[in-house]
Amino acid sequence: MSNDKQQNSINKLAKNAIIKNYKRMWPYVKPYWKQGLLSILLAMPIGALEGVIAMSLRPYMDLVMVDKSIEAAWYIPLVIVLFTSVQGGLTYAANYLNTWVGAKITNLLKLDLYKKMLMFDTNFFNRRNSGDILQMFNRNADAACSGLLTNLKNFVQKLFTALSLIFVLFYNSWQLALVCVTILVVAFLPMTTLKKKIQSVFDSSLVAESSLMTAYNETYSGNKTIISYNLSDYQKNKFKSILDGVFKLQMKMVQRTRWLTPVMHIILSIGIGAAIWFGSFLVLNGFITSGAFVSFLTALIMLYNPMKSIGSNYNSVLMSFMAIERVFEIMDSKPAIVDKPESKEMPALHHTIEFKNLNFEYNRGVPILKNINLTVQQGQIIALVGNSGGGKTTLVSLLPRFYDPTSGAILIDGTDIRDFTLKSLRQNIGVVFQDNFLFAGTIRENIMLGNENATQEQLDTAIKMACLDDFVHSLKNGLDTQIGERGILLSGGQKQRVAIARAFLKNAPILILDEATSALDNKSEAVVQQAIENLMKDKTVFVIAHRLSTIRNASKIVVVNQGEIVEAGTHEELLQHECGAYKTLYDMQFKCNAPSE
Repeated sequence: MSNDKQQNSINKLAKNAIIKNYKRMWPYVKPYWKQGLLSILLAMPIGALEGVIAMSLRPYMDLVMVDKSIEAAWYIPLVIVLFTSVQGGLTYAANYLNTWVGAKITNLLKLDLYKKMLMFDTNFFNRRNSGDILQMFNRNADAACSGLLTNLKNFVQKLFTALSLIFVLFYNSWQLALVCVTILVVAFLPMTTLKKKIQSVFDSSLVAESSLMTAYNETYSGNKTIISYNLSDYQKNKFKSILDGVFKLQMKMVQRTRWLTPVMHIILSIGIGAAIWFGSFLVLNGFITSGAFVSFLTALIMLYNPMKSIGSNYNSVLMSFMAIERVFEIMDSKPAIVDKPESKEMPALHHTIEFKNLNFEYNRGVPILKNINLTVQQGQIIALVGNSGGGKTTLVSLLPRFYDPTSGAILIDGTDIRDFTLKSLRQNIGVVFQDNFLFAGTIRENIMLGNENATQEQLDTAIKMACLDDFVHSLKNGLDTQIGERGILLSGGQKQRVAIARAFLKNAPILILDEATSALDNKSEAVVQQAIENLMKDKTVFVIAHRLSTIRNASKIVVVNQGEIVEAGTHEELLQHECGAYKTLYDMQFKCNAPSE
């Protein structure tokens, strides 16, 4: 295939993609199409009225300047003011409607993008920084929607401006008009190669901008670490490096796009020069009047001036197209963890949970869990212990399907958990993480997330069982105390207890406790441990613990090292193994904690 045929094929595919994506925008435009259409229709008279001033100069010059008509001297300016006032009112109405419709469409698109974001699995977020997420699910929507109607309105307005001014040109002199319109067509030819030149720079710019947003987010979230480790200079240099990268991309974008405006300026200036030269000839030889020439020249300048900046406008149009393409790339992407078409509801009651030949890798070829086999009976307390990084948290994270196993399966009463709906599976599992996330709002709102329909009595019980009651009573606003973003106004222990209360309120039949008491003092830990034991009745519980004193009464203790189960049994059984992994951990911990003589 020749290069020309390849290029034509590429252009055809690009054109089809643009048409397809704009068709896909229709469901978002449809609820507001009447208002959007009105804003576009208003652009027609706004553009057409641009020709009034140029058109009025012909009778003004011929009647006032040449024939000295006093009557024309006052009514022609009045007509100009009247039409300009109408144009100004229509412009305000069109801009208001355009902004209103654009914001509505943007919100609909952002809502769908946000719903799409909520569908992605944990690994999707692990592989991206916060700046990438903001760029993908927020700024692309802004760029797509703000450009959609604005560019369409501007196009219609400029189209009718051009048509009205071209009419004025031909009305005054068809000979001059043919010359100037030909030059206008020539001026637009360089625009045909622009998209190919800016595509790669556009993609790189998005990456750089997301890095910039990530830097701001990290500085906000990690301000204590920055202060305590004297990282101000380090962060400043890192941020400067990002800014330098953004600057280079900005300059590269200028190099590839900003040549268009001056090139068009030169070509259009040639057109104006040719019009003046040829027009002077026509006036001097009596082919057109002086008024017609002045009117023609005014219309030409009014037509050419917006054309000089069309390069910048065209850039915006291309950016809008690219943003729309990226939006629908995200919409078309498939989350790794989804419901099967034939998935069913998970029952609240269960008898066994079986981890069968389970293997898991975050990155291909780097195993985290290796051939895990474990059977858990309903009501059992399973304690997972072992060295840090051994795979304990990863193992329990597979149960609510934060990730799916690379091979093997988790079965609940013989049914693969992937055959249950995600909502019903997760509804039956309560989790208290090692590092719990709290949302901006009040203590009450964060606890009630466990069960939005909980009664006041249930809420009070959950607070008491989480040892949170004394703290809540000490607050002026009690449960309605604001805790700030990520619960920043609470101490680590207080945040942990709010999360525990949230899990109590959910009252799920399966409970995962990942170092649930690690942030509590000894007194609170003892009380919470008793509350947890009460909660464990008739429930299946997975406890990840480093403090072995908290899991002595577990039904089964499972030692996980290097992604493998190396031992399993009760506390007493495992202590019988003189060289066993659990006994080694136990002896080391209690030897370290023993008081010195």
